[in-house]
Amino acid sequence: MSEEKVGNLKPNQENVNVTVRVLETSEPRTIQTKNGPRTISEAVVGDETGRVKLTLWGNLAGKVKDGMVVKIENAWTSVYKGKVQLNAGSRSKINEADDGEVPPADQIPTNEPEAPYVPQRRSYGRRNYSKGFGGRRREFEEEEE
Repeated sequence: MSEEKVGNLKPNQENVNVTVRVLETSEPRTIQTKNGPRTISEAVVGDETGRVKLTLWGNLAGKVKDGMVVKIENAWTSVYKGKVQLNAGSRSKINEADDGEVPPADQIPTNEPEAPYVPQRRSYGRRNYSKGFGGRRREFEEEEE
């Protein structure tokens, strides 16, 4: 099983395995999603290559504490505001790891993996509608001449 380094994380990866130090944590809270209410907590985790925001979903919410070194298996990445984020949920595993595997918190760089900007292309049928509307408008303009 290969492990990623935080600094090498890319958008929309699956089956991500990392060993990281927990730098900050938040209390679990409930959020509304399209699938109904979900419990999450957030943490900032890092290794010698950088740091990343980790969202813990469901039963994993609140599982990590500041200062812990953990091995996260079967996580996935997403993008929020141009930054890659790590997620762990029902199919992920989190186990405490040897403290020596990751540098101390004060030696973890502050850089975060960034997502290359990709313009969102969402048509939802609008593109065809606007083309059709533009075509009709030209017809009206021709009639006015």
